[in-house]
Amino acid sequence: MKAPFLLLFASLMNLGSAADWPSWRGPDQDGSVSGAAPPAEFSGEKNLLWKVELPGRGCSTPLVVDGKIIVTTSIGEMDGVVAYDMDGKELWQTSLGKLRPGRGQRVGSSANSSPATDGEAVYVFFKSGKVAALELDGELRWEINLFEEFGEDKLWWDVGTSPVIAGGKLVVAMMQTDAPSYIVSLDTKTGEMVWKNNRYFETGVESGDAYTTPLVLNLDGKETIVCWGADHLTGQDASTGEILWTVGGFNPNKEKAWRVIASPVAEGDVALVPYSRGAFVAGVKMGGKGDVTESAHLWKYDLGSDSATPIADDGKFYVLTDSGPKRGTVTCIEAESGKVLWTDRLPKGAQTYYASPLLAGGLMIFPREDGITFTAKAGKNGLEDVTKNELGEGVIASPVVVDGKLLLRGDRSLFCFGG
Repeated sequence: MKAPFLLLFASLMNLGSAADWPSWRGPDQDGSVSGAAPPAEFSGEKNLLWKVELPGRGCSTPLVVDGKIIVTTSIGEMDGVVAYDMDGKELWQTSLGKLRPGRGQRVGSSANSSPATDGEAVYVFFKSGKVAALELDGELRWEINLFEEFGEDKLWWDVGTSPVIAGGKLVVAMMQTDAPSYIVSLDTKTGEMVWKNNRYFETGVESGDAYTTPLVLNLDGKETIVCWGADHLTGQDASTGEILWTVGGFNPNKEKAWRVIASPVAEGDVALVPYSRGAFVAGVKMGGKGDVTESAHLWKYDLGSDSATPIADDGKFYVLTDSGPKRGTVTCIEAESGKVLWTDRLPKGAQTYYASPLLAGGLMIFPREDGITFTAKAGKNGLEDVTKNELGEGVIASPVVVDGKLLLRGDRSLFCFGG
């Protein structure tokens, strides 16, 4: 099921290592990765390879490229980027001008957007509007400010979308209710605009605000940017920005405050779309031409995830209910049919799961905002071998696994666990 994306991704990137983690949700943008599993137990010092104190706060997920761990963060009062080697040694720091503080300091920051790489440079985006390209040694290649170029950010909360590589370019989506919404493609060498597509969808109050990250897929033989926001899932030509197809019908009554945080994931040509602040998920067939709303909706359930993006793997979706009375519930859904294969629940707790879960080498990882992180195996009938780990500080960023090593970014520290 992953083959179309893998072929596309390999053609786009000059990866320095098979162990790269090039974007927020991993090599396939689906929150799953094969290979060696990380340790299931890592409370306290158990299986801790190293821990480093970060220079400042940030909620972004690290990336790994060419043996370097890249983290966006605050450095004093500046937007910054820090690189470490795989042993936790700091390699370099780069500051990029004055930061814009996060509105929600418990779960937000000036550096919510995760970096991306094409294997040749690192691309970053901050709440200040700064988008920058850095060489792998930390040297600045170029920098622009999206909000100065295309209009200010009027999202109700902190900027959350992460940049992606599409059409060999850097693509950033800014979707909001009270200011212009658009997707822009930037030349990776110069930062100059290649194309910009304005999105015009009428929504209820705040329902046009999206903190989601696009997917880049090969659909109908075309590299396609799949974007979720403003109550619509759209597919756009990665080369031109042209909208190829749209799917609406998620919010026909234009309810207020249906902003979206959790991003879609895909198995083949079926996308799982979380919406209505975690109340629903829908299975949607991607592709086609024009408004395909009537034929695209495959199935729907009154369960979902508000902040934590689901996992897609081997023809299945795994949805973590991240908040509310049923928080900690994990539902496994067959992608094509929409059949619920099983539902299980992690040990109860009052805290929210803001980090997106990960499936790595058969091990599922579920970080909670208080730093409690559960691991489990996905069995045929539910979760198996559930293990509780205590990190000792809060976690908002999503986990990363490379070569069997687990990277977790906490409120203050970056942790690396290994067998």
